[in-house]
Amino acid sequence: MINQYSGIAPRGDLLLIQKLCEQLRGKSFLHVNSTREGGGVAEILQRMIPLLKQFGIDAQWNVMEGDSRFFDITKKIHNALQGRRENITEHMWDYYYEVNSNNARTMNLQAHAVFIHDPQPAPFIEFREQRAKSKKNIWIWRCHIDIANPIAKVWMNIKKYIERYNAAIISVAKFSKALPIDEYIITPSIDPLSEKNRDVTNKEINEVVEKFNIPRDKPIILQVSRFDKFKDPIGVINTYQIVKKYNDCRLILAGSLAADDPEGKIILEEVLNYAGNDPDVHILLLPPDSHREINVLQRIADVILQKSLREGFGLTVSEAMWKEKPVIGGAVGGIPLQIVHGVTGFIVYSIEGAAFRIRQFLNNPDMIKRMGQHGKEYVRNNFLITRQIRDYLSVWYIIENKGKSVMEL
Repeated sequence: MINQYSGIAPRGDLLLIQKLCEQLRGKSFLHVNSTREGGGVAEILQRMIPLLKQFGIDAQWNVMEGDSRFFDITKKIHNALQGRRENITEHMWDYYYEVNSNNARTMNLQAHAVFIHDPQPAPFIEFREQRAKSKKNIWIWRCHIDIANPIAKVWMNIKKYIERYNAAIISVAKFSKALPIDEYIITPSIDPLSEKNRDVTNKEINEVVEKFNIPRDKPIILQVSRFDKFKDPIGVINTYQIVKKYNDCRLILAGSLAADDPEGKIILEEVLNYAGNDPDVHILLLPPDSHREINVLQRIADVILQKSLREGFGLTVSEAMWKEKPVIGGAVGGIPLQIVHGVTGFIVYSIEGAAFRIRQFLNNPDMIKRMGQHGKEYVRNNFLITRQIRDYLSVWYIIENKGKSVMEL
């Protein structure tokens, strides 16, 4: 129950969740996305759905189905919304709509509130009245990716669906768009009690270290992320190579492949080839459920990177900070919301800048400790799952009760 977060999450968040659940208890809350494992959205929903049920909300999670052609197309859409030019033909758009149509017609969408996550199932709104008995139910589009500078034509194709929702939720203010619907800013979150973030024993740490054969004879630099060009894994290796000239260290690049990301295998192969035979570079392809392993890797690392070129939010930043690790991140998406520059870590703009900050940490253990402690408290107050549940329920309550504020509860 919610009491398990007492003493961990801010008390105000827990009290407001209780009040909101009293108003919404027994109502249905449906989430729809495109994959059940791999990536931050799936991770959040894996933890959030059971918690919502414990709080008395009839929470459900449906995953749309698609073939390789569909996910090739949606990856192009994803890339284009993040500013990369892609060739998306009319036939591709037609197939995108066809797969959405087939899914929406067979899926139970009868819920009081429906959250549709990201571009893949965005056209579901076309079937709202056909599939839902009540026309009064609330539909919200939840966007987790960086849409600050999308390719205009692709955005217009997606926008025609988004503007039919009751509201849209984005992660960062600069992602907002001119839409005829309300937009809310809600940052993602981590669950401090999950397998990925709970405290681990020395025995568990030793087991994981032995499993991956990682010597702990020198400082460890770590980046955890999907194998995706926007995560800049090649840039991470270049950064490590600069640091290596001055500070003996190891690099671990650890990540998984998402079911809805067909480019992942190609990027992984490029990374393996680029790393070459350097015995101090460890490239780890992990199953999507490797939560304990990631937990341990983050705890044994001395410095953690999230050197993304585009980023919706970057949950690995908050995960690392929760474990009192300093983080160096790219100045993109939601990363600057998490890293308070010079307090909980550093924001960087280049490979050279990242290398400089890594060396600064490695040469100053007291700074690592101080920033790590500040980072954990910053996550506690801003990026725990209880806060995100509070925000989701608040938006639902506000839309359902026009003119009312959650402060009146």
